[in-house]
Amino acid sequence: MGDEGIIHTIMRARFSRWKQSLRQFFAAIGQMIYGATVYEMVRDLHKERSHLEHLFILIVFGDILGIPVLPPYYSLRLLPYAMPNFMGWKRSMSRERDLTDLCDQ
Repeated sequence: MGDEGIIHTIMRARFSRWKQSLRQFFAAIGQMIYGATVYEMVRDLHKERSHLEHLFILIVFGDILGIPVLPPYYSLRLLPYAMPNFMGWKRSMSRERDLTDLCDQ
């Protein structure tokens, strides 16, 4: 009885390790297929979303850069919603651009 319990425990541990390695294998295959098929589209969509968010913040809070577009009342009403993206937007608008930035688009 005692030996059967030990053997059963060992077999269960081996099966668990085998199952885990099989799960990792299929996860790697899934990531490889994802990278080969839709990764570039997802990356482009994230870039487009970022550009649109930056454009929205520029229109609403352009007066910070000296471009008044909307009256301050509406800008202040929208400020709580735009605040999480505000520092990244300000940094991206003030950074210098070069030829490689144009080639990336």
